[in-house]
Amino acid sequence: MTGFGEKGGDLPHYLDHRERVRERFNEIGGESLRDYELLELILFQAIPRVDTKPIAKALLARFGSFTEVLSAPPARLVEVKGVGERAAHHLKVTYAASQRFAKDKVRKGVELGSWSAVVDHCRAAMGFEPVEQFRVLFLDKRNVLIADEVQQSGTVDHTPVYPREVVKRALELSATAIILVHNHPSGDPTPSRADISMTKTLVDIAKPLGIAVHDHIIVGKNEHVSFRSLKLF
Repeated sequence: MTGFGEKGGDLPHYLDHRERVRERFNEIGGESLRDYELLELILFQAIPRVDTKPIAKALLARFGSFTEVLSAPPARLVEVKGVGERAAHHLKVTYAASQRFAKDKVRKGVELGSWSAVVDHCRAAMGFEPVEQFRVLFLDKRNVLIADEVQQSGTVDHTPVYPREVVKRALELSATAIILVHNHPSGDPTPSRADISMTKTLVDIAKPLGIAVHDHIIVGKNEHVSFRSLKLF
């Protein structure tokens, strides 16, 4: 029996396509889907009566990767043909959910032995931000996360950081260790002289108060560097 659409014609071809994508997701999981297919699944709910495959591919062409699509500002997302405010909002909710997931992996007792979870969280939280952010992970004596807070936001290439304020906050939270994190929107995570100087100043202030600085991590879109690994303090 032939199906009919709202105006009496055949059902749109994209309905069968949507069902096939959903079936592939159910059978093989999200990790095996291509980026545009996963984007399609996200867009299905926000754009119910349009073929979302070309929209998903256009988003990837514009922004470069799946993560960069989700982290793009809504004002830039709606510049892509077919993406309205509802779809942009849906993408941003998905991005927020992914950040929460990464954060919870760190929050639920992840110790420093699971360093990849810390780095994944930091990259998800700020690796694709358009301006610099400086955040601090506050840890207890078992290296379990107490709090993850953005201390400052700046411009595309600078964030003012006040070491005494960071240490003050650590004392308020009864933290015994901290991990410093900031992003480089340029994508190059190489530390600047100012980054190195600020870190050394913070270490010098924190140490007499019993607060250890475990590391300072700089994240880019695809890379990260660790001050501890580079022996910068």
